[in-house]
Amino acid sequence: MGPRRYYTDPFTDLLFNALLGFTFLFLLTILFLNPVSKLGRINLKAEFIISVEWPEDRGDDVDLWVEDPNGEIVSYLRREAGWLHLDRDDRGDINDTIWVNGEPRVHPINQEVVTIRGVVAGEYVVNLYYYEAEPLAPVEAVVKVEKVNPTLQLVYAERVVLEAEDTERTVIRFSLAGDGTVLGTNTLPKRLTPYGLDPV
Repeated sequence: MGPRRYYTDPFTDLLFNALLGFTFLFLLTILFLNPVSKLGRINLKAEFIISVEWPEDRGDDVDLWVEDPNGEIVSYLRREAGWLHLDRDDRGDINDTIWVNGEPRVHPINQEVVTIRGVVAGEYVVNLYYYEAEPLAPVEAVVKVEKVNPTLQLVYAERVVLEAEDTERTVIRFSLAGDGTVLGTNTLPKRLTPYGLDPV
């Protein structure tokens, strides 16, 4: 007697292989979903981004001060005011270094960022305050106002020279409609800091 032979239906083999393929794809999908990594995500919403940057080789501390139509003012003294948020307060060289595994890592970016996370109709005032000069010399800063929604649109960009320490300057005032449309801009000076200085 010869060896036994088992005959199977080719259609059954095809169904089994298809089931195996779908199972493999299902397991891959589960691996790539990885719901644990989504737990720490924060959905930040911004309508406008206001930023100031100055040269990386300078240790100066330049501060953004922004006022909304309700008179709420955001700055390093108050990081959240209404829908205004100071997302980054840069203090020059002081907060450019972090320690990782006992080694210093330097990221010499000089930038402050304020976001407007909802639209209130009326006028917004953007001021720069030259808190600390290092060295004692004028500093050139680039100020930008960008509308984020529904698409990125540059509202304002300008190079501004701050001549001396303890100088406050109104860079731009812009008015918004209720739907976020920019209605107009001007540069009339207005003091936002409590330091008793006249704005330039």
